[in-house]
Amino acid sequence: MIRQRTLKEHRSRHWRWAAYRPEGLPEPCGRRADTGVVFRRVDLQQPVDIPATASRVGDTRLSSCLERDGVKVATVEHLMSAFAGLGIDNVYVDLTAAEVPIMDGSAGPFIFLIQSAGIEEQNAAKKFIRLLEAGRGQEGDKWARFEPLRRVPHGLQRRVQPSRSFSSPASASSSTLPPPLT
Repeated sequence: MIRQRTLKEHRSRHWRWAAYRPEGLPEPCGRRADTGVVFRRVDLQQPVDIPATASRVGDTRLSSCLERDGVKVATVEHLMSAFAGLGIDNVYVDLTAAEVPIMDGSAGPFIFLIQSAGIEEQNAAKKFIRLLEAGRGQEGDKWARFEPLRRVPHGLQRRVQPSRSFSSPASASSSTLPPPLT
């Protein structure tokens, strides 16, 4: 069984000294299994919890924003990438501002801080989505295609095969990833 994971140190001291903007400093604290990633705006008179789910995604121009009842948390992408890369499933992120600190513009500083706080496994199985057949979604000129992995390469237990194509007004070029393995 692959177990769910959270942070070992709750309200870690490592989060306090690392950011250059203390008013927007996240203070992660692990919770019970199956909680997911939850951003908590503690700067508001009544704190608001915003689960990091697809249904909460708001504006994505220049950064990723989560929204709930008019309350927003912006620039979550680097911290979410760090959580995903390190396999963190359950964590609350307390924020004293409407934006996660940008740090150096990558997930690197967050990875360092998460590893410094430590990672612990929880007594619950990690949940995965298993694709049984190909699927495609489209909205306007944007699309996503998902295909089941039919053959697992030697020594690889799991692998995501992204395929995307886009053209952005922020960039003069298009980007296309290679097709999935078959």
